Amino acid sequence: MNGSASDSASLLQSKGVLNAGKDDELDITGYRRDGLKTFLFYVLAVLSLGILLLVVYWKPELECQLKCKECALYNADVILVKDKFDQQIGVVDVKLITTTEEKYDVSVSYQEADGAGDPQTDIGDRDTLISSSRVDGKMRCFDYQHYRYIWDTQRRAFKELEDLSTNTTNKTILDSSQGLTQDQRNSRLIVYGLNAIDIEVKSYWKLLIEEVLTPFYIFQIASVVLWLFDEYYYYAGCILVVSGGSIALSLYETKKQRITLRNMMATDDTNILVADGADGFIEIPERELVPGDVIAVPANGCVMTCDAVLITGTCIVNESMLTGESVPVTKTPLTHQEDGELYSPEIHKRHTLFSGTHVVQTRYYGNSKVLAVVVRTGYCTAKGELVCAILYPKPLDFKFYRDSVKFILFLAVMASLGMVYSLIMYIRNGAPVDQMIKRLLDIVTIIVPPALPAAMTVGTVYAQSRLKKEGIFCISPPRINFCGRINAFCFDKTGTLTEDGLDMWGVVPVADKHFHEVQHDPSKLDRGALLICLASCHSLTIINGELSGDPLDLIMFNAIKWHLEEPGQDTSKYDTIMPTVVRPYSRDTFLGEEHPFEVGIIRQFTFSSAVQRMSVITRTIGQDHMEVYCKGAPEKIASLCLQETLPHNFNHILHKYTVQGFRVIALAYRKLDAKITWHQVQRIARDKMECDLEFLGLLVMQNQLKPQTTPVIHTLQKANIRTVMITGDMIQTAVSVARNCGMVRPNDKVIIVNGHPPDKENPAARIEWELAEAAEDPELVDEEESSANDEQSERGELSQVGEMHRGNHDDSGPTGPSGFLCFPVDFNKGYQSIKMLEYEPRTHLAVTGRAFSVVTNHFPELLPKVCILGTVFARMAPDQKCALIENLQEYGYIVGMCGDGANDCEALKAAHAGISLSEAEASVAAPFTSRVNNIECVVTAMREGRCALVTSFGCFKYMALYSFIQFISVLILYTFQTNLSDLEFLYVDLIITTTIAVLLGNTGAYEKLVRNKPPDSLVKMSNILSILMQVAITAAFQLGILFYLMEQPFYKNDLEPLKETDTWESTIIFLSSSFMYIAVAISFSKGPPFRRPIYTNVPFLIAIIILYSLSAFMLLAPQEPIEHFMDMKPLHTIDFTFRLTIFCISSAFLVVSGLMEWLFVDSGLMKCLYRALERKQKSRYKVIQDTIVAEEWPPVGQTLLASANSDEFAVNMNNSEH
Repeated sequence: MNGSASDSASLLQSKGVLNAGKDDELDITGYRRDGLKTFLFYVLAVLSLGILLLVVYWKPELECQLKCKECALYNADVILVKDKFDQQIGVVDVKLITTTEEKYDVSVSYQEADGAGDPQTDIGDRDTLISSSRVDGKMRCFDYQHYRYIWDTQRRAFKELEDLSTNTTNKTILDSSQGLTQDQRNSRLIVYGLNAIDIEVKSYWKLLIEEVLTPFYIFQIASVVLWLFDEYYYYAGCILVVSGGSIALSLYETKKQRITLRNMMATDDTNILVADGADGFIEIPERELVPGDVIAVPANGCVMTCDAVLITGTCIVNESMLTGESVPVTKTPLTHQEDGELYSPEIHKRHTLFSGTHVVQTRYYGNSKVLAVVVRTGYCTAKGELVCAILYPKPLDFKFYRDSVKFILFLAVMASLGMVYSLIMYIRNGAPVDQMIKRLLDIVTIIVPPALPAAMTVGTVYAQSRLKKEGIFCISPPRINFCGRINAFCFDKTGTLTEDGLDMWGVVPVADKHFHEVQHDPSKLDRGALLICLASCHSLTIINGELSGDPLDLIMFNAIKWHLEEPGQDTSKYDTIMPTVVRPYSRDTFLGEEHPFEVGIIRQFTFSSAVQRMSVITRTIGQDHMEVYCKGAPEKIASLCLQETLPHNFNHILHKYTVQGFRVIALAYRKLDAKITWHQVQRIARDKMECDLEFLGLLVMQNQLKPQTTPVIHTLQKANIRTVMITGDMIQTAVSVARNCGMVRPNDKVIIVNGHPPDKENPAARIEWELAEAAEDPELVDEEESSANDEQSERGELSQVGEMHRGNHDDSGPTGPSGFLCFPVDFNKGYQSIKMLEYEPRTHLAVTGRAFSVVTNHFPELLPKVCILGTVFARMAPDQKCALIENLQEYGYIVGMCGDGANDCEALKAAHAGISLSEAEASVAAPFTSRVNNIECVVTAMREGRCALVTSFGCFKYMALYSFIQFISVLILYTFQTNLSDLEFLYVDLIITTTIAVLLGNTGAYEKLVRNKPPDSLVKMSNILSILMQVAITAAFQLGILFYLMEQPFYKNDLEPLKETDTWESTIIFLSSSFMYIAVAISFSKGPPFRRPIYTNVPFLIAIIILYSLSAFMLLAPQEPIEHFMDMKPLHTIDFTFRLTIFCISSAFLVVSGLMEWLFVDSGLMKCLYRALERKQKSRYKVIQDTIVAEEWPPVGQTLLASANSDEFAVNMNNSEH
């Protein structure tokens, strides 16, 4: 009974959650249309003159509540969808899809709420789940943001439609090589939809409707209608023209951006061969591909329109659209050794052809086709996810925008008070009702200016334009303001801090378990296993006659001066196989000897970041056996080698290279049994080949710093901005680069965090804190050697390292020609530190990706400390980079990220400001893209961000003061039942205010990045006091001028005005207030330390001079035609002394306004007072920093163990450490 009751309760639920725990988590509510409520809704819409329709357009959830009844999700025909930020709300209709199949096979299943499949459900039986979503032969579903969600009656919830990329074994994919029948394809096409990424480009008419129906323009339309009723024809007409031009420009830019995005993502409508069940192949349009289709990849290449898994043959693919790297990647077929694994596009990406990537070449044997199984189509592909990230970006949460809404509400309250005052005055004076209504409504348009939202974006628009001139392109302008508040910046290493290319430094051979002297020219190596490893262990290929591939592989292969040939016609000597052949440039190669020295590459295991290595199986002409050659991360290769082949000082020698920033690759090989045939090699598992290897030596390459890196890091540190390195390289290399570029200063202490997950021998996860060698650590040279020969060998090899570094040293400064900080190396005396300014030594953590994972999963309470104290994060996977940035954001940092696009896309999207140094299409995922391939763009973006933020504050304050100045003027005039004329309003609003608002933001960014950061809140005490004091002195000066006017004889003897605007009050208030608009603009045009001085903004300065002169001319030298045109009183008949006095008082306002702004915002005394009164709560990261200092953390020399119940205890590994 209890189970039945629980099932009934879940079935009757009207609310649910989709994608729980993810960034795209959605809350859904079910509604069913109600005829009576719908009828009443439209009656109310007619009675409200359409206002109700406008309200529900802005608030879609209100439409559901007014027209529908909330009901159980299974019975809903309308779904209300909200994101977890409550910023994107949509109403979608539930569809009933008719399918021709009775049920689907394993290609369709449903996820649990946490995104994982039900562990109790056998993957082979998941085809029954699709039938559970069917009602009377129909499937209930809805589409939201290009994703489809289907009702599952077994789990009584809507779930995202799955494809072959979820909960599908590799065996299932390999067994589907026969493809689908036409009936199956048609049925799936109904469920999954077309395989297309069609980006809608709306018509101008539709864009116009959407633009005009925003609250901003509706308010403007209502204001224009009011002004027309009030006979302000000129003013209303000009505002209408300006707004129309603004709308037209906005529509043009919006449509242009959509067309650009559509063209960027568009593919040609072409046909492709697909397997048609057991009947061979047929040709169908690529738009009709569905998950489960088996496609034949064209031999001459193509652009993929779906995500597909290779099951036969290999492909050479350019994935620059996704990774930002235009280096060709070899894709190999899925193998039966991986049958038991669940397919994952991320884990098995070496077998996956992703949508949007370019297949350059295919490789196959004989007449066989290169086949791939379609796993994802349309917007569910990797390319589709990228497009969705652009179309529906993660909402930005910036305090400035929240505060601006609060301030507008404050202005609305002030408008209400003004309306009450005016109403009392008009009733007391017996004014007509229609005049009262018009004046009361007019107050709202004055205190809440329609141009306020546009004025707030002026600084951002100018900053975007200046960034473009610097070669930095921004696709998300609101992110520019975030750049102004960044206090932590993360950098990728390779290609970002260091040069893209590597330089060959040398090869360190190993023989008889000893390292021999380094060979700087690998082509002089003897023909043996080490040379063959360099020649064959790579993924190079020939494309259009040129050798292409990974830059490291190219440098390695070119250094040995060998020749590579792709498969040719003569294949008999390789057991009818068509391998890639490598041979040296030598006489026996090209003079036609009978048995030339050639090596055939029989099979290739491509590089995988998961296993940190690659390997090949080769056969050399004249030999009766095959060989395995492997290269990769030294620590990984060492673990695969026979221990008796490793030199005893392996770790010591490796450390000496990596600590100096060299890129070190380990090389190893293994002879295979002569009985092993080619067919066995093609099917054998990778891990069975990559074991029991014989260590061959080290490949050492230089990865030099870019010359701009060190100065930029120094600039950021001077500005008190935390710098962090996130790389996939070795931790010793990363620490060395961090020291060389100044992230870690010479006297700083670096603690390496080593993490070990639970295993069979150690069931408890553990963390070790190891102190990295300091610059002068004698252990670098004083390690004991077991024999004199070893010592001699090591010195001979390492002395050349010292010579290389000494050769790079010059007297030009802290950096040598290579861009490295120069540490002259003498291994007999230890490292020598360079002289730098005095500073407080810091402690840095260097964390490996494995340690980061262990801390995250087993020591979550340590994660904040590790993230806060960590400076170097090495061996980090793409998802770990993203997780680190999200953690830093959670702890209160405003985080920037700079990467070259390769494996950095997720992190670039997650950061508040992501800057891509790649011009590839992957850069569309980053808010900023720099054409200049170095990190100087970081400082530029931050300077412009600070300038834009300060400009936004200035514009906002100016628009607020403009409203208050006019508000005070109007209230004074309403007291006397008068008002400004049509053209006087036009002069103030259009000529003065609009000109100033547009040009105010044109001031450029200050050339230096200072330690102070601009404020992020409008409601800070300094801003509030500044605005209130400016309002107070405005009211005081206007009232003072009014009282001075009322004392004049001509005022007392004046006749009753013929028109409402024909009064001395309106004339004098208009002229005096026109100076005030200009004065506050000057007061709010702040210069250093975030913007250049005001005089550098020449257009603004000229406009100020012209406007001030024009107002002075109308006051001091009035002309009768102008007075008549402006509906002013005959000021030219009044004594000059009176006019000069008004001018002097108005000019005095400029001085007092500037003085007040300096006193309440910029003076040191008031800043101290604000800090004492506000008692701002510390950011979370500062609290964590204080905790670290108080606890004297981390515990160097100790090992932390995680018990089964996650309680930790420490084991002291070094009594000398605290």
